[in-house]
Amino acid sequence: MKIRNACKEDAKQLIAIYAPYVEKTAITFEYQVPSLEEFEERIEKTKQKFPYLVAEEEGILQGYAYASAYYNRAAYDWTVELSIYIREKARGKHIGSQLYASLERNLQEAGFVNLLVCIALPNNASLTFHKKHGYEQVAHFKKVGYKFDKWYDIVWMQKRLLD
Repeated sequence: MKIRNACKEDAKQLIAIYAPYVEKTAITFEYQVPSLEEFEERIEKTKQKFPYLVAEEEGILQGYAYASAYYNRAAYDWTVELSIYIREKARGKHIGSQLYASLERNLQEAGFVNLLVCIALPNNASLTFHKKHGYEQVAHFKKVGYKFDKWYDIVWMQKRLLD
């Protein structure tokens, strides 16, 4: 497994990974799969300030993870929100752990201190994954996301790279 920086040419494969999350789950609150052009723009915009990594195996992307601004105010410049998506058939192969290790290392080297993740409930797999990697739950918001004719709670988890 090779972890590398994403490029806009990866967008088609990344959409294939992301689409089932949009179409079948409340893991993301997006209602529609982004177009190829929109996804390419997202990659390029993210990479201007944050790492955007892919896990590649024999030319096939198995997952991706990236950081984004938590909140667009100068006081939050040391805090980022993380996102991670793994190909359906590649789950359980520790790809997420490899991506997070690289992502966290890149973020620490860039001077970021606080890592945040937002998880829609129920999602025991994500909660377990993040707890295993040192994240702790710091907030729980009830019925704030609406998808598939249902309200969803979210939790926020946090990890500090420096104390």
